[in-house]
Formats: sequence, structure tokens, C-alpha cells
Amino acid sequence: MSESPGPRLIAAVDQGTTSTRCVLLDRRGKVLTSAQFEHEQILPAEGLVEHDALEIWANVRRAVSASMAEIDAAAEDIAALGLSNQRETAIVWEKATGRPIYNAIVWQDTRTAHIGGEDPARWLKQTGLLANSYPAAPKIAWILDHVDGARERAERGELLAGTMDSWLIWNFTGGAHGDHGRPAAHVTDITNASRTLLMDLETGQWDTQLCEQFRVPMNILPEIRPSIGEIAHVRERGGLSKVPITAVLGDQHAALFGQGCFHPGDAKNTYGTGLFLLMNTGDVPQFSHHGLLTTVAWQIAGERPVYALEGSVAVGGSLIQWLRDQMGIIDTAAHSEVLARQVTDSAGVVIVPAFSGLFAPRWRSDARGVIVGLTRFTDRRHIARAALEATCLQTKEVVDAMVRDSSVELNTLRVDGGMVSNDLLMQLQADILGTSVERPVTIETTALGAGFAAGLGAGLFRDTEEIAGLVDIEASFNAQMPAQKRGHLIEQWNAAVERSYGLA
Repeated sequence: MSESPGPRLIAAVDQGTTSTRCVLLDRRGKVLTSAQFEHEQILPAEGLVEHDALEIWANVRRAVSASMAEIDAAAEDIAALGLSNQRETAIVWEKATGRPIYNAIVWQDTRTAHIGGEDPARWLKQTGLLANSYPAAPKIAWILDHVDGARERAERGELLAGTMDSWLIWNFTGGAHGDHGRPAAHVTDITNASRTLLMDLETGQWDTQLCEQFRVPMNILPEIRPSIGEIAHVRERGGLSKVPITAVLGDQHAALFGQGCFHPGDAKNTYGTGLFLLMNTGDVPQFSHHGLLTTVAWQIAGERPVYALEGSVAVGGSLIQWLRDQMGIIDTAAHSEVLARQVTDSAGVVIVPAFSGLFAPRWRSDARGVIVGLTRFTDRRHIARAALEATCLQTKEVVDAMVRDSSVELNTLRVDGGMVSNDLLMQLQADILGTSVERPVTIETTALGAGFAAGLGAGLFRDTEEIAGLVDIEASFNAQMPAQKRGHLIEQWNAAVERSYGLA
């Protein structure tokens, strides 16, 4: 690692689905401080999920200020800023005022589920994605079609659109007022662009025909940049004045980077609001035959992109939030482990949390959540355990699909995200997969990955191998469940999932 004099810290902002975090790392990759703020989940109707983009930008500023204040850091102490963000969430805003014309439509939202019609795989080989409610482009088009005058204003060049990274960079670089005569940067990185249905995987650029088919004017889209390198500079005011932005990654790509998954076949699963399993497939994209997506993992400036296979599950940690907030079954997220440990199994209860349909590998937008196997014996302890098992069983489906697509057996699964502090969940995951699970010392590897990538982009790290040496394992969990019991759980799960179909 370079020991040259200069700024001593790396800032990383992780803008997630339920909260925003800012961490500060030193030049050895150690997290020194962290600040986090939640934002409102706006649920106008069944299947609709929105965020207030202005609230999120305010929370970004709060998180940056709070983390810097905790260790009395100043802008001149920060060598680089890295960003990671919730993907597919779409925003359209006014160029002149910086005000969104509608709430951000969140990746979980299902209002555009019809977009693929009878052939959602028609653009899979070009974009790596299925045409459904998940990608960003249909959400942008929906806003333009449903806000009075928006489409005409977009054609006149009065509006800008993008994913959350573009919104944050535009504001960091001055927003509507620019920065001393320079306009704000309207850019995105190649990982976020690959989640829109508008970028051609081969060229790494917006595709004219795709933009026409999805009715998204190209003039409102950001410029696509590599993920790692000099991307922009923060405006000359505020806590991060003049700090270079040297990394931008979608959150799951940042987690893959933060886990040190730098070689083909390396895989990680993030247990956040949703569940996201990514496997590095090298510099050539591989396409799935079993319900997975193909995405750009990252691109270092001047190098070819690295690609990944991905399995995305809509509901992971949000199932635990649902038990806490809507159902009142648990008091805190940690309480789910306490309750679940009080019973040896779920007594036949199975929860299928298809709140927004089912994502990978089944892709059933017509599915809705079900709880099956209830008896008079059932109590909240069994419900809590069934919720943890649902998380593990959904992951099992994605792992099986990835093994079939890649022909690579997963002997070890690297895990991260807020849920993995739950030891029972991790043991159940190892049991249901029949393999070992490794938990790193720093479980919030999304922010860590954004920081590592920013350090690499700023020249603070020599290469990815140096970064891989900074990733330490805190605990390993090995499979203990008998194969017969594992098979029975999977059988029960499959039967319950079938009952969730056609309920939308």
C-alpha cells in the first residue's frame, strides 16, 4: 500500500433502499466511523413503492456531516469519495430547479410489470435483463407518461432522468446552480446503466433502438462512465468540498467488490432489504438459462468490464421488518433470532414472502405472499423461524440456478448485509445449502466496497489483489442438518410457492 503523504481518509456513501450510510476508511481499509439515517417508505397502494429523493439527498448530507464530525475530519483529510446506491430506482427531475417531478419509483415497485408482455426475455442477450417491473427504464417512461406535460418537457431538454447514483452525483457537483460556472455532472456508471434495459452490454452505451422502444428520450439520460477512475469532483462548498469522486457502483456490485470476489467463480450473497447473489464470470458476459440476470460487475477506467451472473430476491430483510412493523410479532430485528431459537423447527409453517411477486429464478409477478401450514399449535416463535427459513430457501433456489448456469459448484458462500449478524440465520443457511458460509469482519461490505473502489480509483491501493488481502473472515458456519430433513424443507417450500401463484 502506498504510504505517500496526503489526505488520509476515504469516504464512502451507501445509499440503500431503507437508509443512507456514510463511512470513513483509513488508507489500510479500516472503518473508522459510520453514520446512518433511515428514510420514509412511501406505499401509495398495493404493489407501489416510492421514495422522496429530496429526503434521501438531505440524509446523504446528514450522514456525511455526522461521520466527519465524529472524528473531526475536514474536506482536506478526504482523498476520495466512493458511492454505492440502490439500483433500478428511477428519478426524473427539473434541470432548472433540481426538484423531482414525481417521487422516485423504487426497484420493488410493480406498476410496470406488464412491460415485457408474453416475452420478457426478448432483450436478455442484449441487456442481460428481463423486461419486467424490475429495471429502471419502464419506471422513467411511466413518470413521463403520467405527470402532466412531462414528456413534452423532456423532449425540450428541461428534465433529467437517471438512477439514484446520477441524482446524487448531480447534487454533489452543484445541482441546479452548478459549481462556479460549471454545470453539475449528469453521469452514471456502467453498473447502474446496465440495470436500466437501455444499455447494450457489448458496447457499454445507451442503445438508440432500446430507448425508442421504451420511450425514454436519450437527451435526458446521463453519460455512462467506468465505475472506477476519476468521475467528477464535489462542488467547492460543504463538508466534502473539491473531493474527487473516484468510484460509483450499484450496491450489489460494491458488495461483490468489498468481499474481494475478483476471480471468476467467486460469489457473495447480500442479505439486505432483498437478497442478491452475484458470481464473478470474468470479462465475457455469460447468459442464464435458469432465470438469472447478466450484469456488469464493475469497470476500471482503461480496462474491459468485469461481468457477473445475478440472482435477485425481492424480499429478505424486509420480511423481518414486516414482522416488526406491520404485524407486531417482534419488537426488533434481533428479536427474530431470540424467538426462533426457542423452537427446534417451524412446526410445518412456511412463509412465501412474495409481497411484490417473485424475482429470480421464478419471475412470477402474479405471485403474492402466503403463509401455509398453520395449526392451533403455531405461535410467533414458529412464524419467526419460518421467516428465517424463507430467507435461506429463497437463497437456495438462486444458488441452484447459478450452479446450473455456471457449472461451478459453490463450496463456500461469502455473505454480507445487516441480516448476517444473526447466527441462527447463518447456520440455517449453511444447513439448507449443504455448504459452508463465511461472514467477514465487516458485514456492511457495500459501503466497504465503495470505499475500496474509490481508493483504487484514487491510486491509494495498487490493485485488486492488495484489496483482497484486506478482507478478513470473522466466522464460518458449516452444514449440520441431515440431508433428509433438508430435502423435506425444500419439498415443503416448493409446495407453498405453488400456492402463491395467481393471487395478484
